[in-house]
Amino acid sequence: MAAPRSGDPSGGDQSPSEDRVSPRLTTVGLIGWAIVFAILLAYQGLCLVRANDQWPAFSDLLRAVTRYPIGRWALFGLWLWAGWHFFVRGWHFLLRA
Repeated sequence: MAAPRSGDPSGGDQSPSEDRVSPRLTTVGLIGWAIVFAILLAYQGLCLVRANDQWPAFSDLLRAVTRYPIGRWALFGLWLWAGWHFFVRGWHFLLRA
């Protein structure tokens, strides 16, 4: 790998395979995820406040899934998969060869 030239305006300290994401796209993504989590929390809150409603809360769903060992293993696998894809996959510092 060639050393970057001094004064390189293209940001020579980054590898060519890394894509730059615009700040506007990042902001839109963060706002979108904030809306999704706000809706999920509002649903959970409404389900807990209205106990006589026919809609199950997420805690009820998790209780039903984790009742059996296969459900606990499936939830653990989903947790590992989500953690890898959301957090570890972009860490070039820890994954250097």
